[in-house]
Amino acid sequence: MSKKEEFFKERFKQALDSTYKVISEELHNLSKNENQNIVEDYKISNLHSREDYIKFRALTDSNALKKKFSDNIIFNKNFPKNQSYKIFYEISERIRCELLGSEMLNGIKKNINENYNNKILNKKDTNINKREDINVSEAFELYLLKNFLDIKLSNVSKKILSFWEDKFDKNIKKHTKFLKDNINDQNKYNKRFSEIFQNMEIFENENEVKNESNDDNNSENKKNNKDDNNSEDKEGKAEESSDHKNLEGSEDLNDFRMEEEFFEDGDQKENVENVIQKLNISKSDKEYKIFTSNYDEIEKAENLESDDEIKKLRNNLDQQLTSFKDVITKLANKLQRQLLAKQNRSWEYDLEEGLLDSSKLSRIIIDPQNSLSFKKEKDYEFKDTMVTLLIDNSGSMRGRPITIAALCADILSRTLERCNVKVEILGFTTKNWKGGEAREKWSKYGKPKNPGRLNDLRHIIYKAADVHWRQAKKNLGLMLKEGLLKENIDGEAILWAFNRLIKRKEERKIMMVISDGAPVDDSTLSVNSGDYLEKHLKRTVKFIEANSNIELLAIGIGHDVSRYYKKAIKISDVQELGDVMISQLSNLFEKKINPKKLN
Repeated sequence: MSKKEEFFKERFKQALDSTYKVISEELHNLSKNENQNIVEDYKISNLHSREDYIKFRALTDSNALKKKFSDNIIFNKNFPKNQSYKIFYEISERIRCELLGSEMLNGIKKNINENYNNKILNKKDTNINKREDINVSEAFELYLLKNFLDIKLSNVSKKILSFWEDKFDKNIKKHTKFLKDNINDQNKYNKRFSEIFQNMEIFENENEVKNESNDDNNSENKKNNKDDNNSEDKEGKAEESSDHKNLEGSEDLNDFRMEEEFFEDGDQKENVENVIQKLNISKSDKEYKIFTSNYDEIEKAENLESDDEIKKLRNNLDQQLTSFKDVITKLANKLQRQLLAKQNRSWEYDLEEGLLDSSKLSRIIIDPQNSLSFKKEKDYEFKDTMVTLLIDNSGSMRGRPITIAALCADILSRTLERCNVKVEILGFTTKNWKGGEAREKWSKYGKPKNPGRLNDLRHIIYKAADVHWRQAKKNLGLMLKEGLLKENIDGEAILWAFNRLIKRKEERKIMMVISDGAPVDDSTLSVNSGDYLEKHLKRTVKFIEANSNIELLAIGIGHDVSRYYKKAIKISDVQELGDVMISQLSNLFEKKINPKKLN
C-alpha cells in the first residue's frame, strides 16, 4: 500500500470515528481507548471498491444508532424466554434503530439502504432447494428489511424468504402496525417482539409433518431398493444405533472422563460422543443425543490455515493490541504482582539433604563433630495450577468481542506463565452452517424425529497447556479469520474442555468460559425442542460444579449467563473484558480448594 493510500484510509477511519461520535452523541463520554477502537471491527485495509466504503459507512451508522437509541436495561428486561430466538431479537432491535436513524437523516438512510441493496444483490443461488437449506435468521432479516425498511429484494433473496415467509406472516403480520407505531418506544417494541417469539414455534419439530407425509413414499422406495441396498441398510442401522445410544452409567466422575485416541504424529483426538453417552447427570439427561459425531473435528489452530495466513492474522491482532496495550498490560501486571506476592519463598531447615545451609557452617568450625545442615525450598502455592480459557467462537462474537477475547487470552497467557501457572486456550464453533454433513446423513436416513445434536462440531486448540506462549502466540490470530465463526454448542464444548482439564496433574484447576449468550445451532433447534441445547448446557455445568474440583467461571458479553453458571459475570461492553477476566482470576486465586470434592 502506498503512503498516499495509507493516508487516505487513515483519514477515512477517522471520519468513521467522528461520524460515530456525532450520531451516537457520545462526544464527551467516550474514553480515549474506546474512541480509538470504535471502528476496529472493520478491516479498513480491505477497501477495494465503492461497495466496501458503503459497507463501512453503513456499519458505523448502525453501531452509532444502536448506541443512541437502544437502552441495554430495556433490551435485557424484555429478552425472550426462549433463548433460541436471541439472534432474531437482536436483528429486530437493530432494524428498529436503523429505521429511527433513516427517519432522522437522509444520509443515514442512503448508507443503510445502499449497503442492504448490495448485500442482497450479492446473494447467490447456491443449493437452495428446500427449507433446510436456509439459515432461518437470514430469512428473518430479509423479512424485516422487506416489511420495515421497504428494501426491494432480489430474486435470490425472494427465494430464500419464500421458504419461511408464511410462518413469519402468520406470527408477525398482525403486529406490524403496532410495531411501526411504537418504533420510538423501545419497551413496547421489544416486549411485543419477545411475545411474538414466545409463540412463534420456529424452533420446534418443523419437519414432523413433512416427515409423516413422506413416510409412505420412503417405505415404498425402501421396499423397491431392498435387495440393492441391503448391505447399506445394515450398515446404516448399526451406525444409527451407535449414534443414538442413550446416556448410561452412574453419577461418577470417572464415568465423566473422556476416552482418548493417540496418533503417530502426537495429536490428541477425544471422542466427545463417548463422554456424552457416559455423562448421565440425571435420568432426564438420557434425552440428549448426538445423531452422529463422525464429522466432528478437534484440531490444532495451526492446522486450519496456512502458516502465511496465520502470521498475517497475528500481525492484524498485534496492530489492534497497540491500542489496548496500556490498559490490559496494567491489569495483567496487577494480577502478576498479586500472584507473586502470594508466592513468598519459605524454606525447610535442618534436613539431611538438599542445599547446604551456609548459616550453620559456623557450627562445623566450632565443633567438627557436628553434621552438615541442609535446607530445601517449599513449593510455591500457585506453582501447581492450571487455567483453561474456553472462548465462544460463534458468529455473534464477530468484530470487537472476538478481537478483545483474543487479546485478553494473549495477555493472560503471558502473565500467568510468568507466575508458573499453566494456561490452555480453546475455542468452540461448528464446521458448517445449516448442519453440514451430519444433516445430510440425517436426510439420507429418512429424517428420523428428534435426532439430537445435528451439526458438525469444530473444537480448536489455540494453545495447549504444555506449549509455551511464544510457540503458540501466532495461533490466536486465527480467531479473526473470516468464516471461522459459525454456531455454538456450549454444553459439549465445556465437556471437551473439562475432560482435557480433569486429566491434568495440577492440584488447582480453573476453567473460564467467555461467551455472549445461549447455545444456538439452527440445524439442531429446528428439529428438536427450542431449549434442547440450553437444557444440556445447564445439566453439564451443574454436574461439573457439584462433582468436580474444577472451579468454573463464566463471563457473559452483553448477556446474563448466571442462569447457567453459579459463578457468572455479565459485562455490557467488551471493553470491560480484560478488567473482569483479571479481577475474577485474582479472586479465585485467593480462595482455597475444597478438599471434599473429587479430583
